[in-house]
Amino acid sequence: MPTAFLDDIRATLAQIEAEGLYKRERLIASPQSTRVQVAGREVINLCANNYLGLANHPALVEAATQAMQAHGFGMASVRFICGTHGLHRTLETRLAEYLGTEDSILFAACFDANGALFEPLLGPEDAVVSDALNHASIIDGIRLCKARRYRYANSDMSDLEAQLQAARDGGARHIMIATDGVFSMDGYLAKLPEIRALADQYGAALMVDDCHATGFMGPQGRGTPAHLGVRADILTGTLGKALGGALGGYIAGPQPVIDLLRQRARPYLFSNALPPAIVAAGIAALDLVEAADDLRAQLFDNAAYWRAGLSAAGFDLLEGEHPIIPVMLHDAHRAQAMAARLFELGIYVSGFFFPVVPRGKARIRTQMNAALTRADLDQALAAFTQAGHDTGVLS
Repeated sequence: MPTAFLDDIRATLAQIEAEGLYKRERLIASPQSTRVQVAGREVINLCANNYLGLANHPALVEAATQAMQAHGFGMASVRFICGTHGLHRTLETRLAEYLGTEDSILFAACFDANGALFEPLLGPEDAVVSDALNHASIIDGIRLCKARRYRYANSDMSDLEAQLQAARDGGARHIMIATDGVFSMDGYLAKLPEIRALADQYGAALMVDDCHATGFMGPQGRGTPAHLGVRADILTGTLGKALGGALGGYIAGPQPVIDLLRQRARPYLFSNALPPAIVAAGIAALDLVEAADDLRAQLFDNAAYWRAGLSAAGFDLLEGEHPIIPVMLHDAHRAQAMAARLFELGIYVSGFFFPVVPRGKARIRTQMNAALTRADLDQALAAFTQAGHDTGVLS
């Protein structure tokens, strides 16, 4: 590679480092759980998407082990050539039944699902209206399609209606509204009842990415639309959070939509099929989650206790009801320092800063887990209070 090319890359990295925006990875040497081994010590984990504590559940490990022994390690093919196993269709059918849709289609990750969704369904004569805080995968998926793009301010229903009207005035044939069900950096829930009403008023389809809700929000954990009592036309989601924490994404919706995606969705057509072990564990995870009212209750009890404790200590929190509870620090250097001090005190968290969140909005995003004990939370609250004072976050 030319020296000048590498010099420019090094300069970019140096600038990222100088701004306090450099992300470093720490190696976990144990199964994902409420307490993990990192750098030779045990720490309480408050930053995983392991909402129901299923990432190392014995039933999922057993289902994956049996599937690997019975069906092998990998499919070595894309789905339409020779990569479709009966397990794939079983999981797709189970997901559709669980979410109340006609069918679903599996992807390697929800990033791929969102990247696949828009291009086959929307052409240059169509329009997509997207929330400004939507996940990067939705943004990238929309960029890949030729539809006209409109963006509305986060959860601003007046702006959403204005953009829908602009799309209609522009002669759009079909309109799709795209939104996260839960905005993952903030823990805010989308205003789905109002969005659904506007979608119906303007004849638009409603797409919801429900990665941070499926499994624990709403009756039987069926997600944000179920929690808020509305219908989404298309749902995307993941197996990599509450549903076992491994990998795999999906799109669920009307049969014609799923059928067209099987024919035209590029990440589906050009990616290996999910391994049998992952799929079998996904099926087992759905069985667990449907019956997990006790875990859901514990998760939200933990979230309420944690939020109250942080507030009493004097931290600046974003309001909400979700198990994502961001501690706002606003400065990237301070977020890094706070996370480092917490690690010294036995708490594993990560600082979030630009480009993951806007400049000036740096934070530590804490995430609750149904498996955390009251003793875990008390220990973590004491550590947060000490770290807050040690780093100047608390006076």
